Amino acid sequence: MNELADVLMYFVPAMLVMIGMFVLVKKFINAQSAEVKNFLERDLKMKMSEEKNNRSRESQPLKLQAYERLILFLERISPNSILLRVNRAGMSAAQLHSDLLATVRAEYEHNLSQQLYVSEQAWEEVQSAKETMIKLFHLSFKLAGNNASGMQMSSQIFEQVLKLESTPTQQAIDFIKAEARQMLE
Repeated sequence: MNELADVLMYFVPAMLVMIGMFVLVKKFINAQSAEVKNFLERDLKMKMSEEKNNRSRESQPLKLQAYERLILFLERISPNSILLRVNRAGMSAAQLHSDLLATVRAEYEHNLSQQLYVSEQAWEEVQSAKETMIKLFHLSFKLAGNNASGMQMSSQIFEQVLKLESTPTQQAIDFIKAEARQMLE
């Protein structure tokens, strides 16, 4: 029995030391794991932030180019510009009307992809300006009459534009310029 007490006297403290070491090592490993996890999370967030900044820097020139192209589109369909390009001597109002609509639609289709790079509101402004210009051309053709000349229809277009505070294209251009400036700030 004495021998058992001697064995227990050595064995029990050794077991207690071993259990204590196990608990300490487990706490140390858990603390290290938490620290490594936090470090990895911070590192991942930092890398994601850098990636986002890099994408933003890389996409900014594309966005600016989209704004430029949309302004060019709006300038090209503005009454002054489009009439100078499309109206030819001796054209009938019907031919001018048809050519104006075809030109606006072709210009619009050429710039459809720019909607990827601008805000939804900017794209809506562009679409609204285009639709308003088409309505203006329809109204001017109706007012000029089917038998009118292209010059008479052109005059009607300018009369309708003078009734407006500003052209729909100019309103859209102003919006796009403001949005582009905000992006650059």
